[in-house]
Amino acid sequence: MMTDVLRPFLDRWRLCALAASAAMLAIAHAFERFGGLAPCTLCLRQREVYWWIAGLALAFMILVRLPGGPRIRQATCWILALGFLIGAGVAVYHAGAEWKFWPGPTTCASAGSAGVDAQAMAALLGGAKIHGPACDKAAWVFLGLSMAGWNALISLGLSGFSLAAALRERSKR
Repeated sequence: MMTDVLRPFLDRWRLCALAASAAMLAIAHAFERFGGLAPCTLCLRQREVYWWIAGLALAFMILVRLPGGPRIRQATCWILALGFLIGAGVAVYHAGAEWKFWPGPTTCASAGSAGVDAQAMAALLGGAKIHGPACDKAAWVFLGLSMAGWNALISLGLSGFSLAAALRERSKR
């Protein structure tokens, strides 16, 4: 029963991975734009992973339709699984820094989302101290998990779906 529900998604996993990545990027942007939550350095790293996955998924959608493309369908799903797993790793690292399990990167209080040089801006404002959001403070928490924690769970789930799609491609051979 469950496989009947998942089959259409797994058969079109590259498109679903692209849509999921776009949705995660849109949600992050909405939190920034409408929620006023500026991203820290690690938030931006998590977004970069989704941009890469979206680009790969789009390229894979094209590749599997070229001559010889069906032979690489399974490999594309494995690569997407690895991409989502990398995203989960970045998110776990970020969540761990928020919970003070380990220190975040030294760039945690850098320029923020606008890419403005904090030192140059401080000089313009007469030496005022300007800091972007810190990576070790959760800006938003829901049910005990920060955005990074939720991202880790979602990325792990997407990696699992990618693995299921790879195994489905294998069984279709």
